[in-house]
Amino acid sequence: MSQTSNRHGVLAASSLRSRRDLLKGALGACAVWASFRALGAQQPSDGVRRLTDRMAVVDGGGSNVLAFFTDEGVVLVDGGAPKSFDTVIASLGAHAKVQTLFNTHHHIDQTGNNDRFPAGTRIIAHKRTLEWMSADHWIQAEDRYERARPAVARPRETFLITGSLKTGGERIDYGHLILAHTNGDIYVYFRNANVLAVGDVASPLRDPALDYLTGAWIGGRVDSMDILLELANEQTRIVPAYGPVMSKAEFKAERDMMEEVRTRLFDRVREGDSPKDMLERGVLKGLARTWKDPYRFLYDAAKGLWAHHDKLGPNVV
Repeated sequence: MSQTSNRHGVLAASSLRSRRDLLKGALGACAVWASFRALGAQQPSDGVRRLTDRMAVVDGGGSNVLAFFTDEGVVLVDGGAPKSFDTVIASLGAHAKVQTLFNTHHHIDQTGNNDRFPAGTRIIAHKRTLEWMSADHWIQAEDRYERARPAVARPRETFLITGSLKTGGERIDYGHLILAHTNGDIYVYFRNANVLAVGDVASPLRDPALDYLTGAWIGGRVDSMDILLELANEQTRIVPAYGPVMSKAEFKAERDMMEEVRTRLFDRVREGDSPKDMLERGVLKGLARTWKDPYRFLYDAAKGLWAHHDKLGPNVV
């Protein structure tokens, strides 16, 4: 064979590979857009709340799963409660491939499907979330131990303070929210889309929860909510772990209520009141919302406050 013929053969093979790569990329893009169209065709009753052409909140077994579609795959914030994986994937569309999964904290309602995602999926969380998922630990409210999660279910990338990534033309910033709901809470902010996922640091429907065994307390929650308000603007859509998507004004109203509760509880703890005393004194009355289980909230809040007694004032005994 002549050198000219050999060169022609190499060029032909290279051209064929290029066409195959181009076709593969086009098919991948078509699959993503098919998932977009599928989301657009679904109604709220199907468990899908569309935020933009490329973002939606889907039902993860009662908890919220935020989905962002790119040509490279889907980015999720929280993966849903156990046994909801098939429902989540069906909501995303048959051709959706999850590229990255964020865990806003370690609780099972947010991490229950981690082990169902392929080994190549990036699972990003705070370092404390990995630590809680890697060890047996006590669940006070349920009077039981939670077994360590299998290695395949644990986050594969962790951070301590902040991080950022870019995909699909979107800048995604994420950061630690200190002692707000657990000691491993994070926010995930899609800056271009102006959508901010905050996990259980917002509670528009459920009682605000303070996992004091991890160090969470009401002062940390208010401080973290202030951080989120600094990130947001009037057009930001704030996605909690449960319940409806919130505006900044709605989130601020919850933050202001929590500040009022913090002030009241500081006063009562300084006076030596127990959670039962606080409940009987009506410390949660006259607020913009009511609690389904006020004693449990006050018990957890009091435990957290005593752990941070040095912040309560000089008359603590």
